[in-house]
Amino acid sequence: MNINTAEGESEQEIHIPADIDWEMLDKSKFFFLGAALFSGVSGTLYPVVLVKTRQQVAQAQLSCIRTAFSIVKHEGFRALYRGFGTSLMGTIPARALYMAALEVTKSNVGSVTVKLGVPEPSAAAIANAVAGLSAAMAAQLVWTPVDVVSQRLMVQGSHPSFSSPCRYVNGIDAFRKIINTDGPKGLYRGFGISILTYAPSNAVWWASYSVAQRLVWGSIGCYFCKRDDESNIIRPDSKTIMAVQGVSAAMAGGVSALITMPLDTIKTRLQVLEGEENGRRGPTIAQTVRNLVKEGGWLACYRGLGPRWASMSMSATTMITTYEFLKRLSAKNQESLM
Repeated sequence: MNINTAEGESEQEIHIPADIDWEMLDKSKFFFLGAALFSGVSGTLYPVVLVKTRQQVAQAQLSCIRTAFSIVKHEGFRALYRGFGTSLMGTIPARALYMAALEVTKSNVGSVTVKLGVPEPSAAAIANAVAGLSAAMAAQLVWTPVDVVSQRLMVQGSHPSFSSPCRYVNGIDAFRKIINTDGPKGLYRGFGISILTYAPSNAVWWASYSVAQRLVWGSIGCYFCKRDDESNIIRPDSKTIMAVQGVSAAMAGGVSALITMPLDTIKTRLQVLEGEENGRRGPTIAQTVRNLVKEGGWLACYRGLGPRWASMSMSATTMITTYEFLKRLSAKNQESLM
């Protein structure tokens, strides 16, 4: 990918290594290394996700720091990783499905849009948006049941503000009790709103990431690159490329977190506070919204925004740098990347 930038009277060209598409990847290496790398990322960010989930289901408004201290004080440090085993076991196949759908769609849509005469920057943004949309929809088939089980375990604690009416020993026990109470559909509680939350969010994120990269390269990226005086071409090193990718990912992640926060809060409420006592049926989306507004006004829909903003920004930065690193490690022909 080449980006033109003006400096003084001469126009310079930033030469960025070409994107690695699906056909260039060693699939077995891609999925094996991906499972290992993203498991590490998930483990690092899990406590932030747990704190965000506790805030969303709590009836009283607490800051993320007070929530975290309360969890550690009443339940111990290990409580920050409650449900992690279940989440990790489901994340591996979900992530594999996500990456496969993302790369296949991006490669095919990108080729079609370019053939139709769409300019390269617009084609890249469209391909990224469609790929993010399809990847999110495919992954939710696995992620929603994992979310339901792991979030039930997340909010299960000794502190009364976070107590759940049904007690679970572990992920398998939670899975069995949900099936016995609600049937298989209980594992897909909130599936519709999960699609409404994550599919547009992913489409916006990947499109924004593509645009943000060009903005960062065109504004400040050129100042951190080595210039070839003979050809007037700027060639960034690997550290600069990774830094620009990280900054662009954080920008896109923060915007997506803000836009989709109300939907995420409603989704979490539906999946966790579903009226397990006395066989009562869980609340609808409308009832969940009314309960949130009654508890704290419309701002209640933004409970946990701080941790989610931090989580999505950090996750986006670590995910994209890890993902791009993974793709380069998994490329069949390493020499073609230079």
